[in-house]
Amino acid sequence: MGQIADRRVYTSGRTRELQTLLGRAGELLGNCACVYATGSFGRLEAGAKSDLDLFIVGKADPARVGSDGTKESQLKRLDEICIKAELIDATRKLKFPDFDGDGKYLAHYSVDELTKTLGKPEDDARNTLTGRLLLFLESRPLLGDVVYSDIIDEVIAAYWRDYSDHKLNFMPAYLTNDILRLWRTFCVNYEARTLREPEDKKLKGKIKNYKLKHSRMLTCYSALLYLLGVYSRHQTVSPSDASDMTKLTPTQRLEWIVDQAEFASAHEHIRVLFGQYELFLDRTGGGDEKLKEIFSDPQKGRECMEESYHFGDLMFEAMRAIGSDNRLFRLIVV
Repeated sequence: MGQIADRRVYTSGRTRELQTLLGRAGELLGNCACVYATGSFGRLEAGAKSDLDLFIVGKADPARVGSDGTKESQLKRLDEICIKAELIDATRKLKFPDFDGDGKYLAHYSVDELTKTLGKPEDDARNTLTGRLLLFLESRPLLGDVVYSDIIDEVIAAYWRDYSDHKLNFMPAYLTNDILRLWRTFCVNYEARTLREPEDKKLKGKIKNYKLKHSRMLTCYSALLYLLGVYSRHQTVSPSDASDMTKLTPTQRLEWIVDQAEFASAHEHIRVLFGQYELFLDRTGGGDEKLKEIFSDPQKGRECMEESYHFGDLMFEAMRAIGSDNRLFRLIVV
């Protein structure tokens, strides 16, 4: 796994460089909040052209309650501004691309906002669905490790709220449905926001589709694979199982499957998935300009899209191999 191993080393190095410039931000966060990375940095898959996707999440402040009953973050707004300024300054010093959307997505939430919107119509509109699930599925703490761990525990508690009554046969249906919801949201947003003309917009759409059907799919379905594996083994999934899953990147979850002898029927599918993903990382390493060259060639573009469909087929076969005879797999499919 050359590309995967190299990307892990590169990501860890760049993250350490960034952390050395964020001493003041760490002091301001204190024991109130954390900053975590998602995207390629959260997956430990960053390359030289990768941008940085960050979220700020604070512990809930009982003394500051909004009109909807949601507790605000303990992190004060002026401190938030100073932290964002230091993040911007540090990333520019280290030649990171500017934050996506001119900083629009460098969001600050309280953990209450992430958990109290769960299942509500505003969850997607407020971007809390994405912030919460990316925290769960593909994040790494940049600052505030202890608070980060505490916040993940609170999110797990929200999804496992019925666990005490069903310890011996708990299916994580709430989380599973939310992961599927996130995946479908990614797919719908792609269709809604992608322009098919002029040609440069069409190329951007093809690139987004290619990434969607590899990294986004792997983020969501590696978690479903992991949950299927745990449920297949124990006929239940505990909060500690969920916590263990959050400590693994998407590719590490696949490695976990391969390490379990009882899932041998899925191992060949997983190995081929790794090979496909290595190729994806190699192609995306040159950035979007290089991908535009590839997709400008009709033959090469078709080959890439055929590979992405094959990646989805392999993921389905791996899931079926592990979970076809258990109730959680049935819940995922129907």
